[in-house]
Amino acid sequence: MFENKKILITGGTGSLGKELTRRLLNENVDTIRIFSRDEWKQIEMEKEFDSEQLRFLIGDVRDKERLSWAVHDVDMVIHTAALKQVPTAEYNPFEAIKTNVLGSQNLIECCLENNVEKVLAVGTDKAVSPLNTYGASKMLMERLFISANNYKGNKRSKFFCVRYGNVLGSRGSLLPVLLSQIKMGSPLTITSPEMTRFSITMDEAIDLIFRSFNQTNGGEVFIPRLKSYKVQDIKQAIINLTGYKNGEKRIPVRQGEKFHEMLINSEELRNTFENETDYVIIDDVNQKLNNKQNLKLSSLKSDYKSNSVELYSVDELETIISQNNLI
Repeated sequence: MFENKKILITGGTGSLGKELTRRLLNENVDTIRIFSRDEWKQIEMEKEFDSEQLRFLIGDVRDKERLSWAVHDVDMVIHTAALKQVPTAEYNPFEAIKTNVLGSQNLIECCLENNVEKVLAVGTDKAVSPLNTYGASKMLMERLFISANNYKGNKRSKFFCVRYGNVLGSRGSLLPVLLSQIKMGSPLTITSPEMTRFSITMDEAIDLIFRSFNQTNGGEVFIPRLKSYKVQDIKQAIINLTGYKNGEKRIPVRQGEKFHEMLINSEELRNTFENETDYVIIDDVNQKLNNKQNLKLSSLKSDYKSNSVELYSVDELETIISQNNLI
């Protein structure tokens, strides 16, 4: 699927971008272009990978002219660049729109102009019935990518999305925040013990991305079948693994933060299909009769939320954390 392909990863120095790069280098790709704003992270990544297949490009998705040069002669694009922190986007909404919405439009236009084969945008649960600026901006990003298929004419380009929650152990997620507090010797901060989150590891997220590239016809949103966990259980798993005994501190729920994550809302169910591994939302009904995804109409009857699926036990969370070397 990726053999001899030229691939661009926007936001390529982030947690997902680095692991994508690691996996793609095992797929006999031609080159991988890493596009991001942070020169120091690019220098570190270049030293870490030491691969002649990598190209490092400084740039911002807000700058369409620079982006056009990065996309030139590329076969596939994985769009991970975004402002991702909920509080940051709430305090700086204009900036979130410039990066997450206008930057995505820039990328779509550049991909159409360069006839890129496949273009994937990495979405988030927060785009579903959005409660905050970040979620609303990512919802618009998703709609832009799906609707881009209406603009391609006779070009080969296929635009599609994946959607999932925070990756376990990724930068800014709950696990590294708690581990940082342990290093400092401070109490573990918990919003609500009963708050739930979908559980997905980095490997599972990348597996989803690879499946979507293999199955897409253009215009889909791919969503994995996941279990979830309670915040109090992930906290307890970390305590059990580390022996930490400095207590905990309750903090308010952040502005714009949901109590339970949602990956599919009830209004999307009529266009939701499923197979053994994923749910797939397909807006264009004409695609439903011509696909290679082995899909059937979804059996979901209500919102696909983190408090309505099977929960991991504390023991299972300990195993996942240990197996993925997250501590």
